[in-house]
Amino acid sequence: MRALIVEDSQMSQAYIQSLLAELEIDTVCASDGLSGVEFFQQEGPDLVLLDIVLPDIDGLEVARRIRKGERPGEWTPIIFLTARTTDEDLEAGIEAGGDDYLAKPINPVVLAAKLRAMQRIVLMRRELDAANRELRRLSSVDGLTGLANRRQFDYTLQNEWMWGQAQKQPLSLLMCDVDFFKLYNDNYGHPQGDECLRQVANALHEALKGPKDLAARYGGEEFAILLPNTGPDMAMMIAERARESVAALKMPHALSPLGQVSISLGVATRVPASTHTSDRLIALADRALYIAKHNGRNRAAQAVVGTTDSKSA
Repeated sequence: MRALIVEDSQMSQAYIQSLLAELEIDTVCASDGLSGVEFFQQEGPDLVLLDIVLPDIDGLEVARRIRKGERPGEWTPIIFLTARTTDEDLEAGIEAGGDDYLAKPINPVVLAAKLRAMQRIVLMRRELDAANRELRRLSSVDGLTGLANRRQFDYTLQNEWMWGQAQKQPLSLLMCDVDFFKLYNDNYGHPQGDECLRQVANALHEALKGPKDLAARYGGEEFAILLPNTGPDMAMMIAERARESVAALKMPHALSPLGQVSISLGVATRVPASTHTSDRLIALADRALYIAKHNGRNRAAQAVVGTTDSKSA
């Protein structure tokens, strides 16, 4: 743990630091309220020991500013250091965002006991936060392929559509389908079909170009790749790279004309606008995917906005 001590007396600072050092707690110190708020924002401590009487703003205002600056879901224990221990003082401290009081002069035994209690709370909260993050991750991941699931794809698509609309930047979508996958499943069995999908998913993920690109399992043997801030030429390059990555796997497929697993891709690009929804982008990519299949599969076709045609590669 790391603690922030906000205390204007250097003697008190040194004394508290020595007590915390015995508990193996690192410290950073501030001598006034404004510095305390600044250090909190910079250092992100696990615990705050806060004197109420300070030379500029008082400890109650420091606590308010700390709480106001915390992100949703964050919480840092605040223990007030004060000689004021009336019921009204305690109520004011709790109302300002404090969690506990430590009366001056500081009793080292009481301090150690309070810090151990706060440590337990901090550790339990960290474990809970980690568990919640893992649950959120699992709820957004396809269990078979490890890619984003349909729920996460829909959520990201809406966010990127709004971002593209605000920034007037293009958004590209690749819809991908494993060619003759039903025949593959019938011939090799569902366990091998699952392994095929996993390998295709890995190949698609490797084809991504940027940190915001998203590969997702759209449903069954169909995948989607979302490419924010990506124009049509780059989208086609990534589509071809994805197709080649799957071809390089050389997975046998006896019932395919190619003799191995391949994918077809439909590519669509739009600059999001308020006159359309993201469903329009999906419809364009689906149309291009249909053209790619109609033209022989194992290829990418690109939707041309404003026409009923698509370009193939």
